[in-house]
Amino acid sequence: MNPQSSRQSATYSETTDDIQITVTPVFVPEQSNPAAGQFLFAYHVEIRNGGSERVRLISRHWIITDGNQEVHEVKGEGVVGKQPVLDPGQAFTYTSACPLTTPTGNMRGTYLMSTGSGRKFNVRIPLFFLRHMDSLQ
Repeated sequence: MNPQSSRQSATYSETTDDIQITVTPVFVPEQSNPAAGQFLFAYHVEIRNGGSERVRLISRHWIITDGNQEVHEVKGEGVVGKQPVLDPGQAFTYTSACPLTTPTGNMRGTYLMSTGSGRKFNVRIPLFFLRHMDSLQ
């Protein structure tokens, strides 16, 4: 997957309880087939701990809405097979992907985090948009 091959470059960011989530989605044309209704979008996520406590990402909850307004939810432990621990000032980045059958859609969600003292809290993942640019012209 080569996210740089896309023309899409919008970045979305939101901070909850000193944890900043920044997402950059991209259309992946070489792994998509628009004529067959197959659109693959990659998204690069940075999770930055701007707080004073160590935190651990426990789980994720994604809400994915396609261009037909059909909603799909994805829940699971960690991200990309990891439950990263972030000390104050540290960041964790990863790239994942979302296939759609429509040329547009959006994603949003939450990460469940915990602190060293055992406090658990949800961090909002900003609403971001998935767009196959050729279909919008």
